[in-house]
Amino acid sequence: MATVVCPVLVPFAVGAESLGHLQALNHAAYHRVHATVLDRPFHAFVRLPEDHEASDRAYPTIYLLDGGVTFPLLAGYYPLLRADAAAPEAVLVGISYGTGDPEAGNFRHVDYTAPTSDNGHAGRAPDYKAFLADQLIPLVERTYRADPARRVLFGQSRGGQFVLYAALTEPDLFWGHIASNPAIHRNLPFFLRHHAPSGREPARLFVSSAEHDWPALREAALQWSEHWAGRPSTGWDIAFITLNGETHASAAPTAFRRALDWLFSDTRPPGQ
Repeated sequence: MATVVCPVLVPFAVGAESLGHLQALNHAAYHRVHATVLDRPFHAFVRLPEDHEASDRAYPTIYLLDGGVTFPLLAGYYPLLRADAAAPEAVLVGISYGTGDPEAGNFRHVDYTAPTSDNGHAGRAPDYKAFLADQLIPLVERTYRADPARRVLFGQSRGGQFVLYAALTEPDLFWGHIASNPAIHRNLPFFLRHHAPSGREPARLFVSSAEHDWPALREAALQWSEHWAGRPSTGWDIAFITLNGETHASAAPTAFRRALDWLFSDTRPPGQ
């Protein structure tokens, strides 16, 4: 009977040189940024367009909340969207806590939530927004060819709540807003009553809710949509869609693709 020899797989740490072989991430750049207002660090990963170094143009810039998960997922997906002409060349910025563990420093439940009387949500969205506006966005725009007039913010679940918060309170900070399955069920009244004056031009706001999202989130998203759909003027250009067949966890790539198609449809050459 022949002896089958199995190779031994030796684990090793994946460093920057190894990550360079993931061509879809296009040799992602890394910045560690200490948020002054929050007094803690963040990790920013940047994927650049193929022709970034050779070009003198400025690119739309897409900021991905929960970047420790969404950056490898959506930055890796981006070349396929480009192949289908579903998205423009863009700079992608993933903003990561460096961990998924709240005990080890993941404060998404704090940073992404609007002020609320619920003690389980600290409501530091104003401070997180200040970190983006005063530190991270200036860093990106002085380091890379990022177009200040075409900033886009993407968030899923609690990240989606922060996207809505940014659109409500400072609509000029981002040109495009993508809220996937926004988790606004615990502080829905804030999002129904609070509305900042219109910005210089209507902010573009794409909100999606998965058909099979968690019931409390789905119901709150539908209430939000019905509330703002009845307003004659909101200061936003709003699209609200249901993602058929999707769940809370599965929806992010579909929401991202549909939103980019909607946001940039008027910038494509004829026939694309």
